[in-house]
Amino acid sequence: MASMNMLSEIAERHPDAISFASGSPYEGYFDTESLHRHLRTFCDHLAHDRGMDEAQVTRTLFQYGRTKGVITDLLATYLARDENIHVDPESLVVTVGCQEAILLVLRALRRDARDVVLTVSPSYVGLTGAARLLDMTVVPVREGPLGIDLDDLTEQLRRTRADGLRPRALYLVPDFSNPSGRSLDMATRHRLLALAEEADILLLEDNPYGLYTRAETRPPTLKALDTRRRVVYLGSLAKTGLPGARVGFAVADQPVTGAGPGGLLADQLSTLKSMVTVNTSPLAQAVIGGKLLENDCRLSLANRRETEIYRHHLDCLLNGLDKRWPAAVRARLGIDWNVPGGGFFVVLTVPFRVDDELLARSARRHGVLWMPMHHFYAGAGGHRQLRLSYSRITPERIDEGLDRLKALVDEECRAR
Repeated sequence: MASMNMLSEIAERHPDAISFASGSPYEGYFDTESLHRHLRTFCDHLAHDRGMDEAQVTRTLFQYGRTKGVITDLLATYLARDENIHVDPESLVVTVGCQEAILLVLRALRRDARDVVLTVSPSYVGLTGAARLLDMTVVPVREGPLGIDLDDLTEQLRRTRADGLRPRALYLVPDFSNPSGRSLDMATRHRLLALAEEADILLLEDNPYGLYTRAETRPPTLKALDTRRRVVYLGSLAKTGLPGARVGFAVADQPVTGAGPGGLLADQLSTLKSMVTVNTSPLAQAVIGGKLLENDCRLSLANRRETEIYRHHLDCLLNGLDKRWPAAVRARLGIDWNVPGGGFFVVLTVPFRVDDELLARSARRHGVLWMPMHHFYAGAGGHRQLRLSYSRITPERIDEGLDRLKALVDEECRAR
């Protein structure tokens, strides 16, 4: 959280700096008229498909609405058509962004101070921040070249139990993770599901970037492979729907004793949500619902243009890095970067220390922003790496930004 504030302050002081820091979606296709159209589409759906009269349509939009949400059926249809995830709409809870979904799940799992959550490290700061708000210990697990080091996961599970703690769940982003951009291969997905069953833990699968792949096909989500209800699927419409709507969701179809009428973890999350945000804005849900309806409840269809844009941006960034640091130069200087299969992020490794002071100097002297990777580690790590996001920035700005970044890197290499 401090890192986000720090970055915002630096960006405010240097408004002309080119930013590779923000992981926000591309803005080129934002259109205010689409908001009105989506809303009208959803209202028509309520009237014609759900048989509501005018008063009921008005009440659905203006009143608080169900705590679980008013578009759970549309989200369930999207999951079935796009992700091959087949669940009852009652197992979904619509949340205020995916961040609330994370918070609610962690709160449901935490009974006392002995309960811990594991996370692949480096990890999304929203998970570690939510856990700290709940006084829940976070146990880091090495990422490794396959997206997670399963041997280290086994060791961390053994250690936490030996220390008298209860590992409840593992949080991870299996596809193009934030911040590293890594993905799990198929063999690792199956082994992880088997290990979760053996160790009696849940997998908290966060999937904001999976749609944006460079390949023509996508691997199945963990939830699509889940036959034992070990996966709680955390969804976000920020990257694929509309970030300003702040609509996310959780698929929590695990049976829980005393959870409520449905007996599912989703019912327990709904009870907790009623004490946190009461409900998710029906107007925001209506806009998202309208977008789904206009695209046959397929976010893959709704995001065809965005998918191509992100592929092009990633190609521009990778080609630009190659152009400025050819293989021989990289080997001599100790510079390297990963080549993700999609998503929003690339990690650049450099032969000098990367910290907040360097970021401030980068903005002041060279006019370019990025994220220090050390902020994404629960422990030590990432001090020679920086994260570059290419989602929001145009190809022209990518090229200019890389020139500025090269000037910074050259300056630091000369100073060694």
